[in-house]
Amino acid sequence: MSRDITPDVQVVRLFLTEPHPCSYLKGQKATTAYVDPAIDMDPHLYTQLSGLGFRRSGRYIYSPRCEDCNACISTRLLVSDFKANRQQRRCNTRNSDLSVWVRRDIDEAEHYPLYRSYINNRHSDGDMYPPTRAQFKDFISNLWRNSKILEIRLDDELVAAGVIDILDDGLSAIYSYYSSNYPKRSLGTYTILAQVMLAKQMKLPYVYLGYWIKNSRKMAYKVNFQPVELLIEGEWVESN
Repeated sequence: MSRDITPDVQVVRLFLTEPHPCSYLKGQKATTAYVDPAIDMDPHLYTQLSGLGFRRSGRYIYSPRCEDCNACISTRLLVSDFKANRQQRRCNTRNSDLSVWVRRDIDEAEHYPLYRSYINNRHSDGDMYPPTRAQFKDFISNLWRNSKILEIRLDDELVAAGVIDILDDGLSAIYSYYSSNYPKRSLGTYTILAQVMLAKQMKLPYVYLGYWIKNSRKMAYKVNFQPVELLIEGEWVESN
C-alpha cells in the first residue's frame, strides 16, 4: 500500500506497513510509513521531512501512522533558548573530565562492544534484542553523507556515542548508546547536552530529539530538556 505526500514541491512516496505490536506501548498496534528508499534523500529534503515529523532509522526515513493512537509526538529542542536545569547542570559538572569528539567514521571494533553491552543491559525487553553485528552495521554504522558520530571518552575509553544527522536547521539525534559502568554520570543525559553544545557551535536552531511518548518511561525524558517544541496537528508548539 502506498500514498503520496508533497513536502514543498517534491512528491515523496510512502509505503505503509501492516499493523504490528508497538515497541513502546503494551497492547497497542502500530503502523509505520516509510519513505521510498529509492528517492535521493538530499539534506534539504531530509530537513523538510524532519519538519513534518519524520525520523531516520538505519537506511529508512519513517513516521508513525497508527490508526487508533497518536501518542508518538515529534520533539525538537530550541537551542538558543535552552537552559539546563539543576539535574543537567550537575550532570555537566560530574562529566567535566570527559572529552567529546565529532567523527565521520565509526570504528566498529570499538563501538560494537559498547552498543552490544548497552542493548543487553538497557533494552533486553525490546525488539533490538539480542544485538548482532549485522544489526549494528545496518542501524548504526550505516552513516549517511550528512551523518556524524559523537564520541565521548574518559581518557582513552569510549564511554558513550551518538549518531547525529546534520540538517539545514539543526541536528537530528538518531541514536545514542553508552556504558553501564558509570551510572552516576547520567551518560544518556550528557550525550544530549553534548549535542546541544555542538548545535550551538554550528549556529543551528534545533536539536530534533525524536518521538516523545508520555506514557513510555523510555521516551518521556525528552521533555526534561526545555524549551522543547512538540509537533501537534502539523504545527510546532512550545511545550509548557
